[in-house]
Amino acid sequence: MTELAIYTTTVNLSQGDLDIAAYLAKPTEPGSYPGIVVLQEIFGVNSHIRDVTERIAKEGYIAIAPALFQRLAPGFETGYTPEAIEIGRNYAWGQSKASELLSDIQTAIDYLKTLPEVKKDGFGCIGFCFGGHVAYLAATLPDIKATASFYGARITTATPGGGEPTITRTKEIPGTLYAFFGMEDASIPVEQVDQIEAELEKYNIPHRVFRYDGADHGFFCDQRASYNPKAAADAWEQVKQLFAQQLQHVDNN
Repeated sequence: MTELAIYTTTVNLSQGDLDIAAYLAKPTEPGSYPGIVVLQEIFGVNSHIRDVTERIAKEGYIAIAPALFQRLAPGFETGYTPEAIEIGRNYAWGQSKASELLSDIQTAIDYLKTLPEVKKDGFGCIGFCFGGHVAYLAATLPDIKATASFYGARITTATPGGGEPTITRTKEIPGTLYAFFGMEDASIPVEQVDQIEAELEKYNIPHRVFRYDGADHGFFCDQRASYNPKAAADAWEQVKQLFAQQLQHVDNN
C-alpha cells in the first residue's frame, strides 16, 4: 500500500474544566477512516510519539495522541536523559491515576467520533512503555477493538494511582490485543510476560504475544540507544496487520 499524504495539527480535547492537548494526524484524501489513539511513553507527546502518530495516519487511519500528563505538566515533552526519565517516571507512577487516564482516552475517542471522516464502529490504540501499560488498560474500553501494547511495564504488579494490578482487568477486554516485549528488557522479566500471556489465554481474549530475542526496552524507538531495527520492523508489520484485520476488515493471510 502506498503511504497516504497526511495533515497534522494540535487540538484541544475538552473534558469538563480540563483541556487536553492532543496531536492529530489524518489523511488528506477524502474518505472514511478508522480512528487510533496513540499513547505516549513517560517522555510526553515528543517527536517519537508524533512520528508514530504520523506513520499510522499514512497507513489510512486518523490517529490522535493525547497528552497523558496534561493535569500534571501541560506541554511536557522531553528526551531520554536520566534526569528526564526520573521526572517522567514520577508523573507516570507517582501522580497518574488509571481512572483519569481512561477518562482522557475516552475523551480522545469521543472527539474522533465528532469527525465526519472517522468510522464509528470501533477504534484502535497503541502505546509504548508507560503507554504500553495504559494501552492494556484502554483495551478494556468498549470502543476499543484492537490494541497494540509495547513493552508495558508493571502490568502484572501495579496500576497507575494504586489498586489491583492492571492484569486483573484482563477479563474486561472486549477486543483483540497484541503485546510486544524485548527479551533483554530488565524492567519486564520473562515471568511477567508469561503471566500476561497466561491471563489472556485464561479469559479467551484474542491475542498474540511477541517476544524479540536480543531486544531491550524501547526497541521500537529509533531515537533511543536500545533501538532494534529488526524487531521494530517486524513489530510494525504485526501492528499494521492487527489494525487492518480488526478495523479495516482486511484479511492479510
